[in-house]
Amino acid sequence: MNELYKKGFTQNRELSWLRFNDRVLSEAMDESVPLLERLKFIAIFSSNLDEFFMIRVGSLFDILSVGDGTVDNRSGMTPEEQLKVIFAAVAPLYRKRDQVFQEVEHQLRAYGITHLPYDQLEKSERKTVRQYYEAFIQPVLSPQIIDTHHPFPHLANGVIHVGVKIQHKNREVFGVVPMPASLPALFYLPGSQTRYIRLENIVLEYADQLFSPFTVLEKVLFRVTRNADVNPDDEVFADESDFRQRVKKALHQRQRLAPVRLELSGPISKKFAAYMMDKLKIAPEQIYTAEAPMKMGYVYALADKLSKSKQKILIYPKFVPVWPSAVNPHKSLLRQVQKRDILLSYPYESMEPFLQLIREAAYDPRVISIKITIYRLASHTKLVEYLCAAAENGKDVTVLIELRARFDEQNNIDWSERLEEAGCNVTYGFDFYKVYSKLCLITMKGKSGIDYITQVGTGNYNESTAKLYTDLSLLTAHPAIGHDAAEFFKNMSISNLQGEYQHLLVAPVSLKSTLLKMIDEEIAKGAEGRIFIKINSLTDADILSKLSEASCAGVKIQMIIRGICCLLPGIAGKTENIQISSIIGRFLEHSRIYCFGTGANEKMYLSSADFMTRNTERRVEVACPIYSSHVREKIHKLIQAQSHDTLKARVLMADGAYVQTPGESPFDSQAYLMQEAAKSAYADAQPSARQSGWFRALRRRFKP
Repeated sequence: MNELYKKGFTQNRELSWLRFNDRVLSEAMDESVPLLERLKFIAIFSSNLDEFFMIRVGSLFDILSVGDGTVDNRSGMTPEEQLKVIFAAVAPLYRKRDQVFQEVEHQLRAYGITHLPYDQLEKSERKTVRQYYEAFIQPVLSPQIIDTHHPFPHLANGVIHVGVKIQHKNREVFGVVPMPASLPALFYLPGSQTRYIRLENIVLEYADQLFSPFTVLEKVLFRVTRNADVNPDDEVFADESDFRQRVKKALHQRQRLAPVRLELSGPISKKFAAYMMDKLKIAPEQIYTAEAPMKMGYVYALADKLSKSKQKILIYPKFVPVWPSAVNPHKSLLRQVQKRDILLSYPYESMEPFLQLIREAAYDPRVISIKITIYRLASHTKLVEYLCAAAENGKDVTVLIELRARFDEQNNIDWSERLEEAGCNVTYGFDFYKVYSKLCLITMKGKSGIDYITQVGTGNYNESTAKLYTDLSLLTAHPAIGHDAAEFFKNMSISNLQGEYQHLLVAPVSLKSTLLKMIDEEIAKGAEGRIFIKINSLTDADILSKLSEASCAGVKIQMIIRGICCLLPGIAGKTENIQISSIIGRFLEHSRIYCFGTGANEKMYLSSADFMTRNTERRVEVACPIYSSHVREKIHKLIQAQSHDTLKARVLMADGAYVQTPGESPFDSQAYLMQEAAKSAYADAQPSARQSGWFRALRRRFKP
């Protein structure tokens, strides 16, 4: 396996990811994208890069510290070599981001949206800013000089600081001021236009006063990025105490891990730089100077400051996910699913039918239990409300919530406590395997025994991201799938990862082995073999090798992979029958679809799993077969639309580059799917299930 790179058709995953993020930045360069949306793509690029350094660069430093001679099996590079090429590849991305940011900011000024440095403020505005600083900012600042009596402070991960070099008692010392989290990131200046200055620029301007009576010789904004790759097998997880408390300890530890990057708002002297490198234990290549803001979360609220006429010009036309015509909102969702499988396609279609299904199950006297796996939730969620209502109504509600959903840990801890308070049975999965599956099972009393309704999704039960991510959600009453789901939840409750399933593919026990077997089946067909895969990432070495073997056998393989792809297509004698494209557009492509074969013999699955070793071997994942002909037809239409995208799709070439291949006329698959959803929306879906007559009658009949 470690020799995979010698076969000549793979590439380094980190460099592949950086190319993906470069394509995110390319959306900010696309003049057909509304200006404020372009600014958002710059913000997405920046937050992506933050996470990349915290997780991927952090993990490489961890491997390097072990010093066991590990070599990347896709590129043959050592951790040290990978870090070297990463740091070199990131530098031009910073320059590109700065250029795009300046261009977009300049164009936004024509619409009265002006992001100002302090020296561009008008005289009256400076007076207003000074008053704001003295009244609200200065009282909460915590400046500190660093000398023999004031040791170098801990610099929290991701927090912007003002750094100064000052003259102190005839010698030069350094000082820092962290930006307080209690204050808003922007100060909006009075007037009809949207003029604003960032908090850190105000503090930077008044740093001289803040450190008075000392003389400020040099000042700069800076931010430290720390390794945040806290793994389940780290020491912090070693004890056998309450798992929720252990995760809380890990969150605290994350704030104190080693620095992996230093960002500066401008150049600093050699002495200042040497001081920072010594204190943070970082190398020169880990320092990046950027003109664009270090944190850009503020851009998402700018649209709220605009008039409706400006919003029409500067942001995407409003799109509200529709209630699909195949689902009647005025009738029982439980009975509709029992009659016919339902597929919801987010964000084109609303998550509301699934939520109404859970709400109905909370009150229906036939329902015995609701069981669900949760990885990420919105900060405000109706799903938890409905699960709590079910428990309070005497239903058996089991929630397997993954507390280690990276960067959502605290949110999940909070929701787990709320669910427990309502009487739900809350469990946390396994020490060394994250539970990433998206599975929900409703068990009901039927006419001749037990009936099941199973929901399997490709994405999280997050009502916010369901409006932004493309995902699929299957609702089915197929008894065999329901039986497998019941077996799955039983196995999860007794910590059995080796359960046997007849229809569901479950990692880590059967998903990967079955995928490899199905590829083998297509290999046996030779040139008649067909494979279609839509995923977010492809890194698993065994699957990479098997796909190359299939290509060599003549199997035609089409893949749509949004992000990391370690396989290089189009290499003669190795991957020449493989075509790979990536789509980045208004919505984040997130659904996973696997298809093997064609026609009546085609095997089709929906899943939460990407083809990464962590998903196939170190996570609990579920893939569900699609048996319903009308659901399969709907998925094929989605595949066909994305396969013909010429506007937002980019084709991966044999050298790792992505190129656009325009057709006769530009075709945006996401725009097309929005149009199709609007055409097929249910005509009168406004009244909620709560207000409808059948639901009111159900609540009257139900007696907890």
